[in-house]
Amino acid sequence: MTDKELKKLKDDLWHSADILRAGAHLSANKYGQPILGLIFLRYADILYKQHKAEIEEKYNKLKGTRMEKSMKEISIEVCGFYLPPEAYFDDINEAPDDANKATLVKNAMTAIEEHNEKMDGVLPKEVYGQLVPEEEPELLSKIVRVFKDIPENISIDLFGEIYEFFLGSFALQEGKDGGTFYTPATVVRYMVEVLRPTSGDKMFLDPACGSGGMFVQAARYMHENNVSASDMMKFRCYGVEKEPDTVKLAKMNLLLNNVRGEITEANSFYADPYDAVGKFDYVMANPPFNVDEVVYERVKDDARFNTYGIPKNKSKSTKKESDKKETVPNANYLWISYFASALKETGKAALVMANSASDAGNSEYDIRKKMIEEGIISQMVTLPSNMFTSVTLPATLWFFDKAKANTERKDEILFIDARNVFTQVDRAHRKFSEEQIKNLGIISRLYEGDKQAFIDLIEEYKVAIANAPEIAESKETKTKAYYQSQIDWLNEKFPNGEYKDVIGLCKVAKLKGEDGIEDQDYSLNAGRYVGVVIEDDGLTDEEFKAEMLSLNSELEKLNAEATSLEKTISANITGLFGDIKC
Repeated sequence: MTDKELKKLKDDLWHSADILRAGAHLSANKYGQPILGLIFLRYADILYKQHKAEIEEKYNKLKGTRMEKSMKEISIEVCGFYLPPEAYFDDINEAPDDANKATLVKNAMTAIEEHNEKMDGVLPKEVYGQLVPEEEPELLSKIVRVFKDIPENISIDLFGEIYEFFLGSFALQEGKDGGTFYTPATVVRYMVEVLRPTSGDKMFLDPACGSGGMFVQAARYMHENNVSASDMMKFRCYGVEKEPDTVKLAKMNLLLNNVRGEITEANSFYADPYDAVGKFDYVMANPPFNVDEVVYERVKDDARFNTYGIPKNKSKSTKKESDKKETVPNANYLWISYFASALKETGKAALVMANSASDAGNSEYDIRKKMIEEGIISQMVTLPSNMFTSVTLPATLWFFDKAKANTERKDEILFIDARNVFTQVDRAHRKFSEEQIKNLGIISRLYEGDKQAFIDLIEEYKVAIANAPEIAESKETKTKAYYQSQIDWLNEKFPNGEYKDVIGLCKVAKLKGEDGIEDQDYSLNAGRYVGVVIEDDGLTDEEFKAEMLSLNSELEKLNAEATSLEKTISANITGLFGDIKC
């Protein structure tokens, strides 16, 4: 399936949401549940059909032997779940277009949950009764037919991309509330590009997992980088999410993308379901920012948080205030400490955090200083504004690398200012293009000394130019120019394929020395180190001085003209209406 065909399919499927908005008896924030449920049902049907021959072959081969297994057992081994006959999509689609279709969908969801333990209580069931209103009982049938149009030979990765597209679209619709369960895919892909998970035999933690996008993108990266199927079987993800409905989204997302792991409903501040300290190879998350209601007594003795220190109020509480339970002034550094403490000695982490945390003072300063001096912070990246549905200001990506503390790079941090690197989606939203993700990622590769990655990326762009479509000359020229501009950008910033500091983009800052991290009072704000590009106007000092004097003279002349014009207007008004007093 080409990119153009996939885009058309997504647009056609999204039309189903428009059908719902027009006729369903649902509130504005409830469209996602039935739609995502039907996507799941169609996915399960297609995946099961793709593996049915293999399942039946294994079943017949073992039948009558000591190793005989049920069709259900073999199905779970082969494709991760069992699809009972009640859930066959074709049967539901071909049933009469009446109110009974809601019962058929409910029964399908119920049967899937009964036969697949991990899906118990996950799928939407009761909501479909609202999709057969008395005035339009065929409404649900219309939506089911839309999803029947998904081709049965579609790859599982593309199906996961469709689910991701719907998650993102619903998040955009719901604004701030939707953003709590969805981190834009291109931001996550960049985080994964920096971490580079290339072995499936790893454990991933996301203590604020939302709909599970971090796990899905990590798994996709491994697939794209040829991690073997047997190795991927060892990949395990562990997520914590406190919103029950979002837990359901995450569980569906993992199954849709064939990612194995656990999602636990809990509050990460007060529960540690996976005994996290020192256990994980990777930690990735986009936690809620600036939470201020975490009870201090409940976290102060938790090693996840107190390994580097717990944020504390600067002043003592008054007598009146002392009757209340003391809270952590800001939980941002609880999250930051959690990510660092959960890592193995060779572990890596990536997290999204509010910009303010990079310079936070008081007890947060002490925590940050300890982490910097320990050498575990590897990289800081300032993102463009408007990249998230729930946050308009720029956020910052923090990267940890526990192994870095034992290298010659212990006392340095790579800073990247990516505020000017984005693709505008619409007036209020931005994203990274695939090439922007790769170009920013190559900065990390070059810093690590991987020149071959740079050479390979240049070659990839050259191949794209060579394979540009021949059908429309203007389109071909545009495509060639686009990829050539990527090559030019890379060669201009990093000639000879070697890392160097680039003003306005990236800087390796040392702990000590002039303008070092100590000099900057342990700030982790990339702008303090990277600097700002000042365009060269080609003027000498004398020419610049003369130019400024000339401009100042012109400004004074314009100001005088404005004053004269103001007096003239005032006189004319007075002449027409007399001296007006208010």
